[in-house]
Amino acid sequence: MAITLQSTVGGFDRGFLQQLPLVEQAMAERGLDPDQIVIAKDRSLCTNAPPFGSRLWDYTVFVGGEHYTVTKPNDLAFLESFYARCLAAGEDTDEPQPAPDTLLSRFMRWMAQPI
Repeated sequence: MAITLQSTVGGFDRGFLQQLPLVEQAMAERGLDPDQIVIAKDRSLCTNAPPFGSRLWDYTVFVGGEHYTVTKPNDLAFLESFYARCLAAGEDTDEPQPAPDTLLSRFMRWMAQPI
């Protein structure tokens, strides 16, 4: 039982590869099947332009017929966010979770205020 890794920009970092079995074990303990997951690493086209300065990577996670993509500065930062999603997926809670406070949500609250 292992997550499938794909990359168009070389391999994944050694630290990522060392931590991945721990994430797979945590997934299995929560009833998630790592065999059903593919992680693809690609160069982030919109953030690697010279004005942005730093290299960022797009990580796409495929699960069955669905997928999502996040942009992170390195493999371990991605693995941390992926692990957090796996923990959240294993939690059974009926309580509504607060929406994350993002720039867009703050903008929408600001726009909703009366003039």
